[in-house]
Amino acid sequence: MAARGPKGAALGPEPGHARGPKGAALGPEPGHARGPKGAAVEPGHARGSADTGPAQGQPVVILLGWAGCQDKYLAKYSAIYSQKGCTVIRYTAPWRMIFFSETFGIRSLQTPARRLLELLFDYSVENRPVLFHVFSNGGVMLYRYIVEALHTHEPFQNLRVAGTIFDSAPGRRNLRGALRALATVLASMNVLLKYFLLFTFASAAVVLRILLYPLTRFMHESHYDALLKAPSRWPELYLYSQADLIIKASEVQLMASARQQLGVPVKAVDFSDSAHVSHMRVYPTYYRSLCTTFLSDCVGASPP
Repeated sequence: MAARGPKGAALGPEPGHARGPKGAALGPEPGHARGPKGAAVEPGHARGSADTGPAQGQPVVILLGWAGCQDKYLAKYSAIYSQKGCTVIRYTAPWRMIFFSETFGIRSLQTPARRLLELLFDYSVENRPVLFHVFSNGGVMLYRYIVEALHTHEPFQNLRVAGTIFDSAPGRRNLRGALRALATVLASMNVLLKYFLLFTFASAAVVLRILLYPLTRFMHESHYDALLKAPSRWPELYLYSQADLIIKASEVQLMASARQQLGVPVKAVDFSDSAHVSHMRVYPTYYRSLCTTFLSDCVGASPP
């Protein structure tokens, strides 16, 4: 199952008809946006094409960024798909929701998850195949609610999902890894505030995830456990590394194995020595090849 790798927007809807996110680069008239704040939609243009409009009928790729990810970094992944003619939606959930709201059992990411799916209808691309590219546990927490919405809410149940790529995810709740991730997000913050937030997060995590776990596990199922038994059966590609200090490789492998046992077509690639969400930076050509090949295989196998 696991293939070991190398060692080491302005889509242009009619004015007033888009319901895109407030502040996003979508182009709707002011006051008509209702999607998640900070989302961006990028139309695809096949490389070398003289057509200036978005490629019709091509897949839609939804990128779910890691906690604290800036859009300029997520946009680098957009190029993989936009150059193939795909429409790309980028969104990173606010780190406060990821580290605090979800930790306290508040399902704050349910709303942005549904609003992202609404964008497919806003831009009349709901009939195209959809690929999710999910980064770290920050993206996974959002993806968990997207999967739930796809199976429980009309008209999302009619969307055609082709597959999902997981980059450096998913992992179980790991306090040490979570603190490393939060410290990275807070790197530019005032030192006193930074350590106060780290202490607050650690304290809450210890109480809710360890001391009260027998109770809280029934109140708010972890994203990892939810994905283990998720009803989705579209193909999944796991990109991970033994050198990841935030998400354990063994937990990604366990997820991939469990999903495969449920009948999900799974491929897992171990990059061996690249750090957390750094696989494309270290192995750009190989990474792009994995993503585009997976997309092509999924779309080709997806029913019309």
